[in-house]
Amino acid sequence: MSRIVVSEFVTLDGVMEDPGGAEPFDRGGWAFQFDRGTEGDKFKLDELVNASALLLGRKTYEGFAAAWPERTDDAGFADKMNSMPKYVVSSTLRRPTWSNTTVLSGDVAGSLARLKEDVDGDILVAGSRQLVGALVANDLVDEYRLMVFPVVLGAGKKLFPDTGGASALAVVESRQAGEVVLLTLHRKES
Repeated sequence: MSRIVVSEFVTLDGVMEDPGGAEPFDRGGWAFQFDRGTEGDKFKLDELVNASALLLGRKTYEGFAAAWPERTDDAGFADKMNSMPKYVVSSTLRRPTWSNTTVLSGDVAGSLARLKEDVDGDILVAGSRQLVGALVANDLVDEYRLMVFPVVLGAGKKLFPDTGGASALAVVESRQAGEVVLLTLHRKES
């Protein structure tokens, strides 16, 4: 059975909204203020290379599908992004244009359960705040990989919105990469 791995850029106050500055968020682009160094780049490349599939929400999918098909790089990041299976959770996307894309709609929980059975290896989730919220609410995230940037925005859409409940996580690994901190966490077993 595969694992669902959520990988996010996040601020110290938990904001994950618009790290690259491509959305209409007045505080967007915050990730580019900091150097993540070669270690941070290697972290992102390794997690992608080791993933078997990509799971995205519609908005993130559309942004990625507009950018990645035309990109190339020497490290192989673009080749992996373009060739790997991609699954999009959406009730509105009808004709995905990016290669190897399957749309999941209807019974999403059932689709994700089948996906975890069918995929051999990690299913990587990037961005996709609404999807991640649903995964968190249904306790479907097996691992979090967070690149924490040393900035407090004071507003914005958060990785973990207020839910009224508490969830304990176990730190599996933490290390510095340039000016950011890389955190890997699992659900804490009781």
